[in-house]
Amino acid sequence: MKTLLSIGHGFSARALVPLLDGFRVIGTTRSEEKAEALRADRIEAVVWPGTDLAPLILGATHLLSSVAPNDGDPVLDAYADVLARAPAEWVGYLSTTGVYGDRGGDWVDEGAELRPSTKRGQARVAAEAAWRALGLPLHIFRLAGIYGPGRGPFAKVREGTARRIVKDGQVFSRIHVDDIAQVLAASIARPDPGAVYNVCDDDPAPPQDVIAHAAELLGLPVPPAIPFEEAEMTPMARSFYAESKKVRNDRIKDELGVVLKFPDYRAGLADLLAREGAR
Repeated sequence: MKTLLSIGHGFSARALVPLLDGFRVIGTTRSEEKAEALRADRIEAVVWPGTDLAPLILGATHLLSSVAPNDGDPVLDAYADVLARAPAEWVGYLSTTGVYGDRGGDWVDEGAELRPSTKRGQARVAAEAAWRALGLPLHIFRLAGIYGPGRGPFAKVREGTARRIVKDGQVFSRIHVDDIAQVLAASIARPDPGAVYNVCDDDPAPPQDVIAHAAELLGLPVPPAIPFEEAEMTPMARSFYAESKKVRNDRIKDELGVVLKFPDYRAGLADLLAREGAR
């Protein structure tokens, strides 16, 4: 039986599982409470840190790491030596388009120079390099801003807390979690060790446009525009506005044959609203 060990089994990895036919899936999480929630989804959940993952790493045919780096990569810090001996036929690492840094709204593809402008982006560049150095059949997925069920703008729009912060020329790329899942599944079905994929939709857009469209779908007033210079924001939130770029996704289409379910935020938000109505 094929076995996927998903380290840091979160939002994106959970969306992948229904697309895996005939797989045993083992997922790690940080608490017993979260482990119980995974078990309810028929995932073999283990708590990590706390459980020795070495036997699971050496027994898996497929490995996926969704764990974000801090000063280093927690997975590699704990298990680099074990991973170097892993027999896995496919290894995936979820990274971020933040590795490209600020491009002043210009386009980037997977061949673009990595020049992150934030500490988070710099940590991702280092982590990607460290994973590559292990000599595994590695596939790197650089994810744009993730949204999906339970992670959309509707709640804030309804509560009246959504803000349309406007910074001239600012654009972000996004990706619906279901499209992340199908990219990962397509890569597992068609391995290409060493490949790097941008995972984003077809329509990089200003963030204020997304909020406005969400309000229009709900039939609620569009929140007023707030100039970026006047907006009160946490340092984390402000850092997202430090980078503006449009990310190309041709490779997931040309090499993996992916047809996006949600090629732009309009399709994605319509899906989220429909799911809310179905519940």
